[in-house]
Amino acid sequence: MKRALVTGASGALGAAICRRLAADGCHVYVHANRNLRLAESLSVEIIAGGGSAHAVVFDVTDHAQTASALTNLLVDGPIQIVVNNAGIHDDAVMPGMRADQWSRVIAVSLNGFFNVTQPLLLPMIATRWGRIINISSVAALAGNRGQTNYAAAKAGLHGATKSLALELASRGVTVNAIAPGIIASPMSDKVFTKTLIDQLVPMKRAGTPDEVADLAAYLASARAGYISGQIISINGAMI
Repeated sequence: MKRALVTGASGALGAAICRRLAADGCHVYVHANRNLRLAESLSVEIIAGGGSAHAVVFDVTDHAQTASALTNLLVDGPIQIVVNNAGIHDDAVMPGMRADQWSRVIAVSLNGFFNVTQPLLLPMIATRWGRIINISSVAALAGNRGQTNYAAAKAGLHGATKSLALELASRGVTVNAIAPGIIASPMSDKVFTKTLIDQLVPMKRAGTPDEVADLAAYLASARAGYISGQIISINGAMI
């Protein structure tokens, strides 16, 4: 059984990815930063449905805390699938953006990627099989007003994805990024009205978390063994 870690799994997208990987036979570590209740609830749901899951809580921006948590997980063996989904928004136009708004967003999406992924690499490489999937955003490809910090963090993931893919290509480990557009969730539903979605998305609808999860599951599978170093958009033809 492959062991998978999905960060930021207490949100709609992360939860959908956890469910899908569990349905594919993975043991899934359901990560949350502070919301242990949601992570445990999702784990219970997966187990009740016949899957295998375990809730874990740590702050991906805290290098020492993350390293300690991952050391505990690695006692049971290597983690071969990593989905770096943790990310936050703290929007403001650049002239009015505070330094802490910039730093926090970068810390979660970009520093979190390093803190989570780096300790898992050598055990993964030793198995000669692995999948690293970084969740990015259309904002990293096209930009977005008020999200200079978020776009910069996610665009940084693109460069890291391509570089790490080159480093691991001969070791049986693939590294890819998924760049979603507008995906339906309780948070996005408050921001994107139907009228606005019709203006922005040629398909005239938001994507669903399950559609992104299906793509992540494919990239995490053996079938995607020759796909690496790619930034794959899923945005209803926005760009």
